[in-house]
Amino acid sequence: MSAEAASRRSLISPFEQIQLARDIIRTEGETLVKLAERIGEDFCRATKLLLTCQGAIIVSGMGKAGLVGQKVAATMASTGTRSHFLHPGEAVHGDLGRVHSSDVVLLLSQSGETDEILRLLPSLSEIDVSVIAITGSPESSLGRHAEITLDLGSLREAGDLGLAPSTSTTAMLALGDALSLVTSQMREFCAEDFARFHPGGSLGRQLARVDDIMRPLAVCRVAHLNNTVRNVLIASERPGRRSGAILLTDDLDRLAGIFTDSDLARLLENEQDGALDRSISEVMTVQPNTIQSGSREKKAIQLLAQRKLSEIPVVDDRQSPLGLIDITDVVGVQPSSSSKQNALSESDTSVDNDSQDISTIQFPDTE
Repeated sequence: MSAEAASRRSLISPFEQIQLARDIIRTEGETLVKLAERIGEDFCRATKLLLTCQGAIIVSGMGKAGLVGQKVAATMASTGTRSHFLHPGEAVHGDLGRVHSSDVVLLLSQSGETDEILRLLPSLSEIDVSVIAITGSPESSLGRHAEITLDLGSLREAGDLGLAPSTSTTAMLALGDALSLVTSQMREFCAEDFARFHPGGSLGRQLARVDDIMRPLAVCRVAHLNNTVRNVLIASERPGRRSGAILLTDDLDRLAGIFTDSDLARLLENEQDGALDRSISEVMTVQPNTIQSGSREKKAIQLLAQRKLSEIPVVDDRQSPLGLIDITDVVGVQPSSSSKQNALSESDTSVDNDSQDISTIQFPDTE
């Protein structure tokens, strides 16, 4: 950078920097509002073509448009529309073999005259594949060739120079998101489908089922409710990481109660040693909080946080225990603040038991 350029840079005050940033964001925001108003019948034709595609959606673009195209392809793939990105430069060197007549090709070019994109058009015609164009120039070579052209409208790139792709790529990205998400809704893509495609990370954990993360019954401490406290404690030892709760069942193997390490400590603190040789049903927590098999892990976290529990049994339709979720199994997965404040609408036991009570749980924030 020249000394003159460096000098000019130093003349931009913090106030001017803030104003410039706000102007750039406003420019892009105003463009998106205008783009929303332009959405019409061509958009519906495009979503119908995407929905009825028997193959895959092949997205392509060059430069910054190509980077947007990669994101659009990823969004489609994660929301139920099979999609791949095809680099136009690689396409003309053999990767066109990835395209089939049953596919739909989505091409992104602000000018509609990008050389690398135009070089694809004869080959795409020969393959006889449907083409959707996203461009700011519907009368361009690309716009005229495409079966459906989605017009970004007349726009101005942000910044003093107005040259760097900014407003145009923002508009492309927004329109690509609209295509992806509207098509996904038309496909009746649901939360269960979304969870299947997002098994990893914080998001995947919140969409997971309790059955996937619970401690299975085989490794839990389980006993019959008619046994004495002493016999239950002796017989219920398990190797490995131990949970602080014992699941107590009746003659039909249904969950009848729960006995925790806190319950045992309370007996000893109150000098009730004699209770150790009485039936554990006399000192267990009756009707403990439970969660149904198939529920989301997020609901289990809400129950643990809202009711200050250290563990919660997972039960089936017969109330037979299937496993147990311990607080240590889900630390690090946090329900949103609004989720914490809203009471659960699904039916569950509302008894707050001292036996399951622990100190206030603090979960770290997640994405």
